Amino acid sequence: MPTYDPRIDAYIDKAADFAKPILMHLRDLAHRTVPEIAETTKWSMPFFECNGPVCYIAAFKNHCAFGFWKSSRLSDPHKVLHEEEGSGAGSFGKITRLADLPADEILIEYIAEMVAINAQEQEEKKPTVKKPVISKTSAPVETPAYFMQLLTQNPQAMAVFEKFSPSSKKEYISWFTEAKTEATLQKRLEQAMEWISEGKQRNWKYQK
Repeated sequence: MPTYDPRIDAYIDKAADFAKPILMHLRDLAHRTVPEIAETTKWSMPFFECNGPVCYIAAFKNHCAFGFWKSSRLSDPHKVLHEEEGSGAGSFGKITRLADLPADEILIEYIAEMVAINAQEQEEKKPTVKKPVISKTSAPVETPAYFMQLLTQNPQAMAVFEKFSPSSKKEYISWFTEAKTEATLQKRLEQAMEWISEGKQRNWKYQK
């Protein structure tokens, strides 16, 4: 549901007769393009905002202006932007009638692009939240069935393995799953059963 600022109603009411239909049309166009767009006033001019300033309208004695707050960021595929510095003519030159404006479809495209640019800038300004680093060695792991079968056949090894920390268990299990061949796996399983029975962890050779 569009929301309207009464200050802009008053601004349009005070404008010259030629300007009223231009201002009302541009205002309506902004709301049609972005229903959630917000109205406000800056420097006594009507502004439209969505994640930051999008565009503004203004009425002068002999012309109206419609401008984008960051017009230099627009891609301008239709080559319709032409600002006259110091003229108060906005992004489309001096507007004295509706026919001076680009087609509605073009204006809608540019308004939407400006809103997208604002949204992107807002996203870039958000602080980066560092996710906690979870140690892979401490994450719970599932003991392969083939290894569990060997442990059940060797109660001593089973008792020792159950007392290992999750990271120590994972070191053995990762060693098995990384085996490239059946022969390598079999060799590692036999070695592991020997070491575990002796109370040794996978990397016991490197431990002080």
